[in-house]
Amino acid sequence: MKLTLRERFRLLIEGFVTAGIILLCYFATYEIMGWFVEAFPSVFGNLWFIEEVFLQDRQQDLWGITPFVLFLLVIVAVGAIYWRLKRRYRQYELRHIIDELHFIAQGNYTHKIRGKYSGDIGKVVDSIHVLVDSTVEAMEEERRIEQSKDELITNVSHDIRTPLTSIIGYLGLIEEGRFRSTDELQKYVHTAYQKAKQMKVLVDDLFEYTKVRQTTTPLQCVSFDMIQLIEQLAIDFELEAQSKEVEIIVHSPFERLMMIADTEKLVRVFNNLISNALKYGKGGNIIKIEVDKVDSQANISVKNDGEALPKEAVEQIFERFYRAEISRSQETAGTGLGLAIAQSIIELHGGTITAKSDDDWTSFDIQLPLEQKM
Repeated sequence: MKLTLRERFRLLIEGFVTAGIILLCYFATYEIMGWFVEAFPSVFGNLWFIEEVFLQDRQQDLWGITPFVLFLLVIVAVGAIYWRLKRRYRQYELRHIIDELHFIAQGNYTHKIRGKYSGDIGKVVDSIHVLVDSTVEAMEEERRIEQSKDELITNVSHDIRTPLTSIIGYLGLIEEGRFRSTDELQKYVHTAYQKAKQMKVLVDDLFEYTKVRQTTTPLQCVSFDMIQLIEQLAIDFELEAQSKEVEIIVHSPFERLMMIADTEKLVRVFNNLISNALKYGKGGNIIKIEVDKVDSQANISVKNDGEALPKEAVEQIFERFYRAEISRSQETAGTGLGLAIAQSIIELHGGTITAKSDDDWTSFDIQLPLEQKM
């Protein structure tokens, strides 16, 4: 820490004052001991040190003491002065740190306490910096959560308002009898029913997201064959894939891959990944699902050869309520919760999910432990 000119001057004055006090103490001690030696020579006269200092040297003056005693006194004086100045310097350091902390507490969280500190004070300053950094990080995370909540409210409001407006409109026409035929009435009822189902999907997504985000959510684990599970899901999407001229391929070097996990939740993950590949993999002809095993974990990759995703989309694709598609059309309606739910489910199983995209493939890679710790 760099001292101000005023602080340096105070230290200098304090050093001189301390030296003067020590000299006075020496002189007083010398005189008092000399008086005792002269008053009781039979008691102190036989002591070599007392005799040399207070019987021989005292015959001269205070400055006539032996070099050894003088050296000893100088060492003691220097040590006392150094201790006093060091203590005062520490007080200046503490005062400076307190002033810096007050400045940081006023909202200047990026500010660092200036100066170099050693010993315990240096450790305290480093701990303060770590504490401030962690606090800033927590505040930033809280800000991101609040922003996500605001986005959730905005997105959900939009997605609910649109079908709800249609439902109210068509039911209003039916209520007022403003239809010309039974076929038109059936059309109004069917449209209102479809919009109601869209709202139910949205509410179900929100419920599922809040449930899987809790780390205490229990897993209903069973033993199953992952390859058989993936093949069954591929069959379920076969008709939709054919209608879009897309081929779903399941590939694995193993005939069976036994695992212990929550199949209901994992089905939700793979349903989401395959449906996203069909919905957003524009221009693609193949959805390839690769299943492999490395040591005690399963590696599953769901990839499609459609258009590559922008780099920004890949980086944010698992964030809460993020959608790579800017427009919120009803054809691809959703809250952006699907991949966030998938990530939470994989993490509940102690695994990881990552995304990457290039001109050849857009791939979602999953790593799952073969067995869950119960």
